[in-house]
Amino acid sequence: MLSPESAATVRATLPAIGGAIDDISARFYEGMFADHPDLLRTLFNRGNQASGRQRAALAASIVAFAAGLVERSGPPLDAMLARISHKHASLGVTAEQYDVVHKYLFAAIDEVLGGAVTPEVGQAWDEVYWLMADALIRSEARLRGASPGGGAWRRATVTERRDETPDVVSFTLRPEVPAAFAPGQYVSVAVTLPDGARQIRQYSLSGAPSRDRWRVSVKRARGGGPDGEVSAWLHANARPGDTLTVSAPFGDVTLPEGEAPLLLASAGIGVTPVVSMAAHLAATGSRRRVVVVHGDRSPADHAHREELESLVAALPGATLHLFYREAPGAQAGHRVGRVDLGAVDLPGSLVAYLCGPLPFMRDVRAHLLARGIPAGAVHYEVFGPDHWLGRS
Repeated sequence: MLSPESAATVRATLPAIGGAIDDISARFYEGMFADHPDLLRTLFNRGNQASGRQRAALAASIVAFAAGLVERSGPPLDAMLARISHKHASLGVTAEQYDVVHKYLFAAIDEVLGGAVTPEVGQAWDEVYWLMADALIRSEARLRGASPGGGAWRRATVTERRDETPDVVSFTLRPEVPAAFAPGQYVSVAVTLPDGARQIRQYSLSGAPSRDRWRVSVKRARGGGPDGEVSAWLHANARPGDTLTVSAPFGDVTLPEGEAPLLLASAGIGVTPVVSMAAHLAATGSRRRVVVVHGDRSPADHAHREELESLVAALPGATLHLFYREAPGAQAGHRVGRVDLGAVDLPGSLVAYLCGPLPFMRDVRAHLLARGIPAGAVHYEVFGPDHWLGRS
């Protein structure tokens, strides 16, 4: 809890800090990477840095946390902290790195806002930062401690490689430290690129839960820039018999037990956690009402399409709704156009799981809220900077 004095100061200065978030973020990263270039080469996603997508995410999460503390607005704090904790645990973020972030973030705030940052303002926001950082450090330590191998990086042997679509390849892995995962979780994959940089990306586990058989499905990001350097490396180099460096499974957006009706909605490569969830439901003989909705460019671009169709067919209470923006290859039962939940029969009370591009998830979430589904029943997974923080 913030002290009453700090809460009043944070409440009064939230508009100024939030309004300057882009400038603060730019100065923060410039200063930190100038003194610690290793962080950009080994921890931060340099593709997102180059495109500008990640620049505001970190500082914006702190502003969202502050708003949650003093205004009770934005996403529930527990949910926000859980998502960040799982991401950080999978990336190998250390407690010491929070000190580094603090140093350069507060230097950036001083530089951008100048005299507006009085000692009282600095102290209040320092209190916010360490409330959030300490909660994350504790949570990440618990997550790593509960994971086989302590959550440390481990080697995994590629046992199978399969071309799913022209742009998606799946890799079946045998980890040297087996660990069970829940449907919906992901692993980080770290690769050393030709220039010596070690870059990390996160991929959903796209198969049925297993301790020693993991599958990830990697979509190649085209364009030749740093955005797709890890996916391009995996597509070009990873073959059966090779070993990859991977994290333990993490992720808080997981399928719950119970009998509540489910909506599993995805678009593009966001289908991967949905396949894992459907595989788990089929393997356990679930008779739950399950509505599976997926949107893609065309049937040929839909990774794991036949597998998903078979899994849904094996579930007596499930229905599948496929939307394709382009008609070639469409079959009976396929709809042409973007995902339209208005054309889908949904139960009045459901729990929803969304994965795909942010615009898709925002549209689906807005539709569900308009139909009376509680916000707390709509869960989503984001890979990359979570610019939804503060408005979820």
